[in-house]
Amino acid sequence: MKKLLSIIALLLAAAPDMLAQTSGQINYEVVRKIDQSRLRFMVNGEEVKQGDPNFPTDVPDTRTIGQKVLFAGNFVRENRDEENMMKRVIQEPGGMPQMTNAGRPFEEYAVIDIAGQKVLTFVTVGQEKEAHTYKTEAPIEPTAGWQLTQQTKKIAGYLCQKAVVNYHKEPYAVWFTTELPFRYSPVPNLTPEKGVVLLVEGSREQFRATKVSLGKVDEKAVMPDVQAEKVSAEQMTDIRQKAIADFHQKMGPGGGGI
Repeated sequence: MKKLLSIIALLLAAAPDMLAQTSGQINYEVVRKIDQSRLRFMVNGEEVKQGDPNFPTDVPDTRTIGQKVLFAGNFVRENRDEENMMKRVIQEPGGMPQMTNAGRPFEEYAVIDIAGQKVLTFVTVGQEKEAHTYKTEAPIEPTAGWQLTQQTKKIAGYLCQKAVVNYHKEPYAVWFTTELPFRYSPVPNLTPEKGVVLLVEGSREQFRATKVSLGKVDEKAVMPDVQAEKVSAEQMTDIRQKAIADFHQKMGPGGGGI
């Protein structure tokens, strides 16, 4: 009896650590190539594009942002640094146009419902009392035709296996681990049958996990906002575009962004 009680005591003592293993945070670095031919900027009230002498000289070829992923229970929440950040073009007399951060026209994040295999996107327009949050839902439809390879390597401390998948009409390299206790990919359509994707490599984009931290995460921090107004994908596009247009109007001449 004493031995049984000792075992129960040990299990109870270990319970917080065991629960912590099912929650935590993953930090990703996201790199995407920029198609400068599609960029438009307003300089002195006039629209300029690539090839124009007033086109900003400091437009990068790629854009790198951080993505923080919190996971707990049945949900994963994604937040990206500088998501939807607008750029303002400033031109000093006699100088070349230069870009600076001008803020965001709206706030956006996504919640992955693991059990339901769907993505819930939330967009908040306005500030404080005038803020209003909208949401859309979309099923996760994993791309078929995964070709598993024998290649393995450690990424952020976890052993990963490489698979090759045709996505966006090109082969993507997807590295995933089964050492984490849930199912997730930073690119929903590239979600494996089991495991967590820590690296995605395409010709125009890359998602790489830089750090995985297991620890207790409050489930409220990842739960969907039940008060958000549900809208269609088309309506959400209109909401974003209106918010961007309103933001440009408030910025005045010189507004533009990537």
